[in-house]
Amino acid sequence: MSEDLDRTVPARPEAEAQPEAEARPETGARPEAAPARASRPAVAALVPGLALVLALAVAGTAVGKVFPLVGGPVAGIVLGVLLAALRRPGARWRPGIGFASTRVLQASVVVLGSQLSPAQMVQVGVGSIPVLIGSLVVCLAAAYGIGRWLGIAGDLRTLIGVGTGVCGASAIAATAPVIGAAGVEVAYAVSTIFLFNIAAVLTFPLLGHLLGMSQHSFGLFAGTAVNDTSSVVAAATSYGRTAADHAVVVKLTRSLLIIPICLGLAWLVRRRDRAAAEATARTRLRVVRLVPGFLIGFLLMATANGLGFIPAAAHHGLGELSVFLITVALAATGLSTDLAALRRTGPRPLVLGACLWVVVSVTSLVLQFLTGSL
Repeated sequence: MSEDLDRTVPARPEAEAQPEAEARPETGARPEAAPARASRPAVAALVPGLALVLALAVAGTAVGKVFPLVGGPVAGIVLGVLLAALRRPGARWRPGIGFASTRVLQASVVVLGSQLSPAQMVQVGVGSIPVLIGSLVVCLAAAYGIGRWLGIAGDLRTLIGVGTGVCGASAIAATAPVIGAAGVEVAYAVSTIFLFNIAAVLTFPLLGHLLGMSQHSFGLFAGTAVNDTSSVVAAATSYGRTAADHAVVVKLTRSLLIIPICLGLAWLVRRRDRAAAEATARTRLRVVRLVPGFLIGFLLMATANGLGFIPAAAHHGLGELSVFLITVALAATGLSTDLAALRRTGPRPLVLGACLWVVVSVTSLVLQFLTGSL
């Protein structure tokens, strides 16, 4: 994106008026050092936010040690939400918080790959397909029916349905340009999904213990019924390390479903509006970009573990590192909570989000029961 912006910025008039000065740089000048100097402020800008998030993560980890049923990741996001409710971090803190909620989360998923092997991933991923497909179909059908009944616009109900059924904000971001959704609709959908992500992190582990679910069963439940990757990992990690391993594989398998969904939506948009044909064609050409880079890193890490490149003695330490990184990312996610934006969303999208959240959760449990995986 930055390259596109660079190409659109017009040349400065003074640069045109002094071509000779550009052609003959001053002796001893080293213009190639400029990018390094420019990058230093950007790196320094991350420090305040990262320091704040790390402090919350350490506190959350301590709370998780005292209350194992809660766990560090859940404590981290709760502390972040509470601090954001008291006073939202200003512009000085946002670069580091944004970095932690995205890059650190991706790093935690990559490190989590060290706990699995390709054979385990195939076994878990293939075994989860009936529950994944069934939950997604029911979710999209419910989004259409309930959304129409509530009088919610088609694009908004599509975004909420895809976000709930596939992979949260990532699915919304991938779907929005395909259907031509407005920015305000994207904001509403993301706010709605985020609210129920937090609700899932706080309630699903308790529900799992209440139902007496095994580590494998809860991993499948969290991977199919929770939205964003961060919330899946947080809820499953609170339940247990094995549950987290399975939940991540199920969630990443589920995330791949966004590719056929985007292709199908692009085809529907093309039929609905032939003027969008060129845009949807470009979307098809770039569909490979829908596969996130951290998924590739996760697969590479698991492959390295399966081939024996990761010593068995390092597994425990890497697992602990992954949990701490998840706590860091969740604390940043909590700090990013905009309660005012959630209030501005209004009741109807929230009602749709709540209905879909319940529908997907119940459908996942029913399908797990019917397939003998509960």
